[in-house]
Amino acid sequence: MNEETIQQRSEAFRQRYAALRAQIGRVIVGHDEVVHGVLTCLFVGGHCLLEGVPGLGKTLLVRTLAQVLNLDFNRIQFTPDLMPADILGTNVIMETPEGRRVFEFQRGPVFTQICLADEINRATPKTQSALLETMQEGTATISGRKYELARPFFVMATQNPIEQEGTYPLPEAQLDRFFFKLLVGYSTRDELSAIVDRTTKGQSVSADKVMDGQEILQWQQLVREVILAPHVQDYLVRLTLATHPGGPLALPVTNQYIRWGSSPRGAQSLALAAKVRSLLEGRYNVSFEDVRRVYLPAMRHRIILNFEAQAEGIEADRVLLDILENLPERGESVATVVES
Repeated sequence: MNEETIQQRSEAFRQRYAALRAQIGRVIVGHDEVVHGVLTCLFVGGHCLLEGVPGLGKTLLVRTLAQVLNLDFNRIQFTPDLMPADILGTNVIMETPEGRRVFEFQRGPVFTQICLADEINRATPKTQSALLETMQEGTATISGRKYELARPFFVMATQNPIEQEGTYPLPEAQLDRFFFKLLVGYSTRDELSAIVDRTTKGQSVSADKVMDGQEILQWQQLVREVILAPHVQDYLVRLTLATHPGGPLALPVTNQYIRWGSSPRGAQSLALAAKVRSLLEGRYNVSFEDVRRVYLPAMRHRIILNFEAQAEGIEADRVLLDILENLPERGESVATVVES
């Protein structure tokens, strides 16, 4: 691929990305980093976990994304009595025109392209785990038979971090399958004023469709073609290994506060997310800054803090920021890092 073709494709991606952002912005006020994180997940083929207190627009964001994309959309409201069959589907007895009774598979709501798992931590672990295969493999196995899901397939889950009664924390295996964990915060003064204007004056605001599934798959392929130089790849690999307590690249803060570090999916997420950011910055190669900008959303759900961190009220982001500040871009020894 010549340089002119690369530049043309990169510019086309930025224009289409901007068109998506513009349509989402017609409905969603503020939350720019959250919207960017969600679209990053979309363009790498990953899944997204949104965490925030009720009423901040998490569900509205997912619904708006479904509006601007020409994709099938289903919402699953997770509750304690929800069963795996309610998500995946089940075999039911049907009667044929000849009077014979046969089993027929009735597909569940997960057979879609955008799946909203609303308040996912309200369902039991047994039901939560029903999504594991679909998120990792894009398939669902029911009664020993494997069914393919449509592509692209995108799970967006929401959870409320403040309510504990009637909730079940997501198991680490499922958390690891989310590409990003995005924290949805409160709106600013100007943003809240704009929200009130839009929602209390009888004005109907909607978003237009911008992109279909085939185009999304095309951009997902472009993202994977972005150049990741060996020295930048080594940096993101070391950032991942630096979360492993007792490991050769562990920093003091790692050994003090982390119980379990990131899996290899953390490094994969850093690489792909940094490639998206490099394209949006007008480059076809990943920089150190691209990696740093995506470190928190890619890693905050992939480390498990120990009891000392919990007792002191230390959050995952604080530990990760310490690693980010103290791990050099080039591969010096850990001893050099500590001395500096």
